[in-house]
Amino acid sequence: MGLPKIAFTMGDPAGIGPEIIVRLLEAHPEYAGQAQLFIYGIPEVIRDAEKRFCQKSLPLFEMVAATDVKTTHFSDGVLAPECGLAAYQTVARAAKDALAGKIDAMVTAPVNKAAVNLNGIPFTGHTELVAEICGVKDFAMMQSAGDLRIAFVTTHIALAKVPAACTFDRIVRTALLLRDAVKAEGIADPKIGVAAINPHAGENGNMGREDEDVVKPAVQHLREQGIQAEGPIPPDTLFIESALKKYDGLLSMYHDQGHIPFKMLAFDRGVNSTLGLPIIRTSVDHGTAFNIAGQGKADYRSLAEAFRIARKQAESKIQKQQ
Repeated sequence: MGLPKIAFTMGDPAGIGPEIIVRLLEAHPEYAGQAQLFIYGIPEVIRDAEKRFCQKSLPLFEMVAATDVKTTHFSDGVLAPECGLAAYQTVARAAKDALAGKIDAMVTAPVNKAAVNLNGIPFTGHTELVAEICGVKDFAMMQSAGDLRIAFVTTHIALAKVPAACTFDRIVRTALLLRDAVKAEGIADPKIGVAAINPHAGENGNMGREDEDVVKPAVQHLREQGIQAEGPIPPDTLFIESALKKYDGLLSMYHDQGHIPFKMLAFDRGVNSTLGLPIIRTSVDHGTAFNIAGQGKADYRSLAEAFRIARKQAESKIQKQQ
């Protein structure tokens, strides 16, 4: 079996993306023996980051010019439309190359949504963009760190829209994607904990009918399909230690419901994956960190874990194809 082809996307050039990529590769020269390495983005930005932040030569990698944006005159930590456009085009190019089989997996550095939106592009996140390029409608975001796995029924939408978006079908589909992702890690019969939408799981309908009318029937349907699902569980008790030990995967109804506890528990090592895609995409679980960009302070451990998972999934996929 040949080495998997793993591509890093640079993220926003004014953020910490280029920095953490080159520092990670400097710290782990063994990566060149584990995968064929690619960096997608603006070559001059990556080389500049290498000069600024690295003391040793990087392991062998191929640089892919993945954007029409050429300028390298970015200011660290400053929101700029050209940075957003470069980051957006880079992710799109990597996703299309993954679909075409040119790379086996993509590992994405953080993109600033506001910088992309300054170009008039209605960008809500990597997850939605990559799914759109892949032509996939049934997809979900998952955050993971070791045995902690959280999939999201809804992601980048306003809180006011969450109850209507948490439909029976969407809950069931996301639970199935989570189940499959956990099984892929070698757990034959995963236990899934399903968060409630409302406080106290709605208190039998006194704090909202969504959990009684939608979540409970969805969980019951999953159980009838032979899936070990429990819920709706009040979210303020779902992320405590005893619950985390009980479940192999957790289903969060909306963005902050799962992101806040996850980042409190595993901010420096969390990985963001997109489930349901025909390609492999993992990501850091943090933003562009404009406040420390260019200072050499950014932690690259989340990127290291994203690379590890992408490589593991790519190797498994290649083995299945042979």
